[in-house]
Amino acid sequence: MGDITLKEKISEMSLAFVGAGKMAQAMAKGFLAAGVVKADHITATAPSCRSQPSLEDIGCQFTHNNKEAVENSDIIFLSVKPHILPGVLQEIAPVVTKRHLMVSVAAGVPLQFLEEKLPPKSRVMRVMPNTPCVVRQGASVYVPGSHVEKEDSEIIKSLLSSLGYCSESNEGMISAVTGLAGSGPAYAFTAIDALADGGVKMGLPRELSIKLAAQTLLGASKMVLETGKHPMQLKDDVCSPGGTTIYAIHKLESGGFRNLLIDAVEGACLRADTIAKKAK
Repeated sequence: MGDITLKEKISEMSLAFVGAGKMAQAMAKGFLAAGVVKADHITATAPSCRSQPSLEDIGCQFTHNNKEAVENSDIIFLSVKPHILPGVLQEIAPVVTKRHLMVSVAAGVPLQFLEEKLPPKSRVMRVMPNTPCVVRQGASVYVPGSHVEKEDSEIIKSLLSSLGYCSESNEGMISAVTGLAGSGPAYAFTAIDALADGGVKMGLPRELSIKLAAQTLLGASKMVLETGKHPMQLKDDVCSPGGTTIYAIHKLESGGFRNLLIDAVEGACLRADTIAKKAK
């Protein structure tokens, strides 16, 4: 890299999001909040104009032309739905060159499929981020393809690390990552909503209930990450003998709380595997 640092190199790169949905918007806004990429270096594409205002409001470029976006960018995030991706790959393949680093965010679509649909020796990666990237508290995993260079992985790791936690993994684990981290925010939002409903049922105002529920999950998460203690040890620390919390935990266990969460992760994982099989 010579005298230029990786951070400086990334700041001069141009990014394209082929597909401008919720995940693409979360990542773009996260990159801008982190200051790692310039707003006018980000282009997003979509067939409709629905997401155009929110992207242009933060200084990003918007176009309906996928080929144009790819041609003018260094890193291309393929952020369309899995069933749409084959058609998009067919469309953009003629303009993909050695310059481009292709990064798929599509759940369940394997690297082999991506590499077969793009020109030979294309630099391809898979990434599974999640929507908290928008507030730089995301959890992301990336998997390098067959022709990815060491610097490519370093660039993607640096970009994703600016959005929260990031780790390299192998493709055999990506469906499990999808079930846990990719879909996980929805489980957490559902838990926050249910806790808030409990507060309202017992007389708390809705706004206060939501804030208390969200802050409680945020605080508990930080304790797990920062103390290094096992979650069940931290749970036991809250459960005084004969106290209110152990009675509440009994209710959760009676309702199958833990099993439902395990089933949710498994269900999303198996769905990702099904998508992968259809793509082969």
